[in-house]
Amino acid sequence: MPLLRDADLADAFDHAARSYDTLVAANPGYHAHLRRSARRLGLPPGGDGLRVLDLGCGTGASTAALAAVLPGADITAVDASAGMLRRAGARPWARPVRFVRAPVERLPEAGVSGPFDAVFAAYLLRNAADPDAVLASVYRLLAPRGRLAVHEYALSGRIAHRAVWNAVCGGLVLPVATLLGDGRLYRHLWRSVLDFDTADALGRRMERAGFEKVRVLPLPGWQTGVTHTVVARRPAAAGERTRRPGTGHGRGGSR
Repeated sequence: MPLLRDADLADAFDHAARSYDTLVAANPGYHAHLRRSARRLGLPPGGDGLRVLDLGCGTGASTAALAAVLPGADITAVDASAGMLRRAGARPWARPVRFVRAPVERLPEAGVSGPFDAVFAAYLLRNAADPDAVLASVYRLLAPRGRLAVHEYALSGRIAHRAVWNAVCGGLVLPVATLLGDGRLYRHLWRSVLDFDTADALGRRMERAGFEKVRVLPLPGWQTGVTHTVVARRPAAAGERTRRPGTGHGRGGSR
């Protein structure tokens, strides 16, 4: 099946918004993994005074992870689906969150501008028609030495992990989503993972986009080899002296 893109994908998410959190709740470790990826940004504890952008916030699960890890941060959350944003905005937030409806390619028109200290992108890049353009936008939005965490279904490249993904989708996710009337979206989400970068290829894509200190980090549980956090940062401005530690050198390891 052809993958959904742009307005078609936003419409599919609008339709699925009412049941999205129900399906997410059936995924062991989903929320804990998002919080782990948020911690992997390596920002100062509490995040006081930091500006953080949540790209592709959906119903707000990734935003909630950021708010839990960085309760003092100023969070802007963006999504192209009005239905998803309604769900996100209806959550109880201890600190106000700015929600904006816009595709990533049109953030300036929606009044979203940098510099941000960090960008968090969960389950976003593989759904973009042009992932490189998204990364270029993120690069421009980040302050020098600003952090990026991409939390994504990006397979390891091993046949066993691909088989796990197919088994989970075919045996659970797709039958339930079809009963709920959202089979079209979830067939897209299943295929989008198979057609997207492996985890290491995603790391290389981010390096080509100009990011440095790229690390590809695994997540535990059934998602080992299926879901990864890829963390990186925008380089310091020319002539800027190092003021704080980065996220580390090389790949591997975990936080």
